[in-house]
Amino acid sequence: MVLSRDTAELIGLQAVAWLASNDELRPVFLGATGASESDFRAGLEDPEFQGAVLDFILMDDAWVAGFCEGLGLDLDTPRMARAMLPGGGEVNWT
Repeated sequence: MVLSRDTAELIGLQAVAWLASNDELRPVFLGATGASESDFRAGLEDPEFQGAVLDFILMDDAWVAGFCEGLGLDLDTPRMARAMLPGGGEVNWT
């Protein structure tokens, strides 16, 4: 299944909202990226920020599962959405 760009941005928006509401994980993201609380508000509709949030969530299977379960998404959906956002092309190292 391939996602449209609009669907990917919707999932990215949901990822930003999910992370912003996660009191345990949000500080980890803020510390790792240097983003501020106001960056969440400013980044809601920014596909690059959405991609950064999805990159962060994709770092841990438990985070992916928590995000997907909370929104009723397949576990592959965040990865597919990330691929459609700026900077999300899969890297081929060969």
